[in-house]
Amino acid sequence: MTLRILVVEDEMTISLLVEDMLTELGHEVVDLAMRLKQAEEMAATFDIDLAILDVNLDGHKSFPVADILAARGIPFVFATGYGAAGIDPGYQQWPVITKPFLIDDLRRAVELLAPPPAAA
Repeated sequence: MTLRILVVEDEMTISLLVEDMLTELGHEVVDLAMRLKQAEEMAATFDIDLAILDVNLDGHKSFPVADILAARGIPFVFATGYGAAGIDPGYQQWPVITKPFLIDDLRRAVELLAPPPAAA
């Protein structure tokens, strides 16, 4: 199943690497957001199946983006160099992949969050 995914990451090199990994896994990256305001707008309006959220966006936490996605019922995974310790307590139910991560780590996180296939 091809998923439409939003990548929120402030480091261009990392965002392009994540985009390449997701494409290799057969998914479509809808867009890349590098700043909090841009990410909030995309999270509120884009037609996506899930999102990958860097926790720290140029010194700002991405938790407001997580709130928007959660309110819309869109799952997400946090990506951070701090691991689960970098996640505020109110968000610890969401999966975390620790940077640097491998494509297998990303695949497992996406599979965990992927919506179930529609019944035929």
